[in-house]
Amino acid sequence: MADESAREPTSVATSSGPQVDGDRPVNAPTRKTGPHLIFRLALIVTAIAAAILLTPWVRRMLHTVSTDDAYVNGHVTFVAPRVPGQVSRVLVEDNNRVKKGDLLVELDKTPYQLQVDISGAALGTAKANLVAAIAAARGIEGQMRSLRFALERSIESVNDRIELLKAKAATLDAQKAQMTLAQSDYERALKTGDSGGLSQEEIDHRKQAVQVAQAKVAEALQNVHEIRASLGLSVQPEQGRPLTDVPANLDQTFSAVREAQAQLIQVAAQMGIVSSFEHSPREMLADFKKRAPDGNIDTIYNELLMQAPSVKQAEARVLEAQRQLEQAKLNLSYCDVIAEIDGVVTRRNVNPGNNVVVGQSLMAVRSLTEIWVDANFKETQLSYLRIGQTATLDVDMYGDTHRFKGRITGFTMGTGSTLALLPAENATGNFVKVVQRLPVRIELIDYDPEEFPLFVGLSVTPTVFIDQPATGPDAGRVLQPSIQTPLPEGRGAGVESAK
Repeated sequence: MADESAREPTSVATSSGPQVDGDRPVNAPTRKTGPHLIFRLALIVTAIAAAILLTPWVRRMLHTVSTDDAYVNGHVTFVAPRVPGQVSRVLVEDNNRVKKGDLLVELDKTPYQLQVDISGAALGTAKANLVAAIAAARGIEGQMRSLRFALERSIESVNDRIELLKAKAATLDAQKAQMTLAQSDYERALKTGDSGGLSQEEIDHRKQAVQVAQAKVAEALQNVHEIRASLGLSVQPEQGRPLTDVPANLDQTFSAVREAQAQLIQVAAQMGIVSSFEHSPREMLADFKKRAPDGNIDTIYNELLMQAPSVKQAEARVLEAQRQLEQAKLNLSYCDVIAEIDGVVTRRNVNPGNNVVVGQSLMAVRSLTEIWVDANFKETQLSYLRIGQTATLDVDMYGDTHRFKGRITGFTMGTGSTLALLPAENATGNFVKVVQRLPVRIELIDYDPEEFPLFVGLSVTPTVFIDQPATGPDAGRVLQPSIQTPLPEGRGAGVESAK
């Protein structure tokens, strides 16, 4: 019992807690304070840092559209001669920077200078021929004046003869009346002489008066016949018609008048006046006078002089010679092949002594200012893009040292595969859908090629801010409006006239 009682405290002590060695329990658990706390703190710090770092990136992803399939593109001007010839000098090398109007290549000018001299001599000859043509036209003008007066005189002459015919007919009538009176006196004298009232001498005197009157009648009749014959009429008119009977338009149909009209028509044709024989001389003269409303005949002849066919032909030859001289001078100027744009020379493939032809590529000039970025966005990104949206452009050439600014200005009307020389054929049984890319043009803003030049073909990473409002021309559109460019004045008139 004593042993049991002696063990009880021990059992109690054991049940109540671990045994202690002095103040510390023998079997007390050790607290884990080192590695676990550090790991937890590192995890929390990492999460906070990731949140801080990823928040701008996530925000950027939600408010922008970007692609790394983008490249710098620009205009290139191929330099080619406009006239054939032999190269005398080449003044530039590859990578030389040139300005618009700088001389690049010079061709041999000798044959073209000779052509200028020949064209100049031809122009002098044409001008001399023009002077001669004007002088000849002056001579024709004098003939025309003379023949016009001759035609007028012919008409007047016919009218004068008609009036003379009437006068001679009146004289004939007077002579007939005198003859009738003389015959009456003679008959009375014969009757009186039988009764012894008149002497034989008086009777003979009256008989002689009758004979004289008959002679005068015959003479007057002869004069009338001569005038009628000179007018182209029959000596005796139709029965019952008087001797003065003439056609109403005899002054227009008379042979001399028609001959004068024919001569005038022939000479007038050389001055550019075309008349028909169907028109009467009077109508022809009236039409001629209508050319001068003020009635000044000299004005008509001055106009006819400059409109004469020979003068017009000579003037046309002068104009042709002038144009040929201008063309020769233009060809001479084309011997100097100049730069049409500001840029950098590339692809030079010409040397002095080469013979070149029109259109042959001698070199190329790439512009440093007329450049842009072609960004190939996925078709799933295009719904967010519009003309006028701003973008930042990161160029691999400059890295983080410089960031360019740009603006969307247009969308290519077809993906790259459709614009290829051999478009893809998707109507096959083994079709696999591939996300297409559409080139989007991004123009540079505030681009300074002197400080940060860009070269065609450089890789670019554009980032478009889709939440910012579009600005500038055609903002918010997908398609650009049509460009209405009117033709220069005078262009297209020939086509309309041909229609």
